Amino acid sequence: DRLIKTVPEVASVYGKAGRAETATDPAPMEMFETTIQFKPKSEWRPGMTQDKLVDELDRIVKVPGVANIWVPPIRNRIDMLATGIKSPVGVKVAGTDLAVIDRVTGEIEKALKDVPGVSSALAERLTGGRYVDVTINRDAAARFGMNIADVQSVITSAVGGDNIGETVEGLQRFPINLRYPREIRDSLEKLRVLPIVTEKGARLVLSDVADIRITDGPPMLRSENARLSGWVYVDIRGRDLRSAVKDMQRVVAEKVALPAGYSISWSGQFEFLERATAKLKVVVPFTLLIIFVLLYLTFKRFDEALLIMATLPFALVGGIWLLYLLSYNLSVAGAVGFIALAGVSAEFGVIMLLYLKQAWDVRIEHGTTSTADLLDAIREGAVLRVRPKAMTVAVILAGLFPIMWGTGTGSEVMQRIAAPMVGGMITAPLLSMLVIPAAYRLLQM
Repeated sequence: DRLIKTVPEVASVYGKAGRAETATDPAPMEMFETTIQFKPKSEWRPGMTQDKLVDELDRIVKVPGVANIWVPPIRNRIDMLATGIKSPVGVKVAGTDLAVIDRVTGEIEKALKDVPGVSSALAERLTGGRYVDVTINRDAAARFGMNIADVQSVITSAVGGDNIGETVEGLQRFPINLRYPREIRDSLEKLRVLPIVTEKGARLVLSDVADIRITDGPPMLRSENARLSGWVYVDIRGRDLRSAVKDMQRVVAEKVALPAGYSISWSGQFEFLERATAKLKVVVPFTLLIIFVLLYLTFKRFDEALLIMATLPFALVGGIWLLYLLSYNLSVAGAVGFIALAGVSAEFGVIMLLYLKQAWDVRIEHGTTSTADLLDAIREGAVLRVRPKAMTVAVILAGLFPIMWGTGTGSEVMQRIAAPMVGGMITAPLLSMLVIPAAYRLLQM
């Protein structure tokens, strides 16, 4: 917290170690959640951005044995509720033996640290927990007239405590918990001489009826699909999610030997991306098929419908170039922007082709069907579309530029939707005004 507070843009820092008193926050003791609140952007240093802040924080916070993952708090909670993974990518290793799972996750952590784009990789430690193990001696307990439940009840109430009542203070209610004082139960030796009084009045100590020792075990247990699992958290920066995960999967397959009966699954935001990609693989072709059918019903000719469909990929070039210039990685939001751009581009092409056909139909009605008349008709139809097309482009850009300049909540997602549209408003109109008339001439010759 003190290291983070040295950054001038940081207003406050609140850190938490371990888990909260709730079943919805399963966190081991080695996990620290730090919530950072920044000052208003007007007070930031000149040229400072959120990405630069994250890079600076990552350089400053260098603690041995601790890997940094920088995630917005709300997105972190949503990801944890949906997949359990608090980082962009998570690797889940499932099996039956915790020692083997711990070894495999450690090997995965080492292998992933060298993958380009991976800023940190951290495997949960499944060993290293220390437990006070009380093994009850049945024969010794029976000699004192006690059974297993009697000894367990003494241990539970004396060490863990029993709620014997409740106090009400205003609107708040607090349980009254009774147990032995800490000074007589804070070490193994003191636990062995913990006094016990039987129902018959016999006085003895806990070591008379139980064997007490410290044993090693897992600090926390996870299970999915009725199998024990260990997780590896991976943070990615400066690279798109899909290509980074593909490289990570390749590296893990090459460097990590997976024993029989154990499995690896990839989760986190990558899981959402895979689900969205699978849906887009169905939706996009089906949408293009519907567009083609509608174009055919409009023009009553396959060649003209194919002409509009063939121009769509070239109309998207401007959106691709703008994404490249802005250093945006292709995401689901960008794919949505390209779908919207394809719709506008198809509309441009349809209107241009309709004007060209109308101008040419007029020439046909008057019996003038020479090559010169075709060129005049194409020129007339194309020129009539210049002003309306310029107005359409101006209106679209006027609506999208505020999104590209915005910096409020949600602006990052909206900018990646709007960027393909902004870039496409350069190539799509040029394509419809220059290429479609030339292609229409070739169709009519």
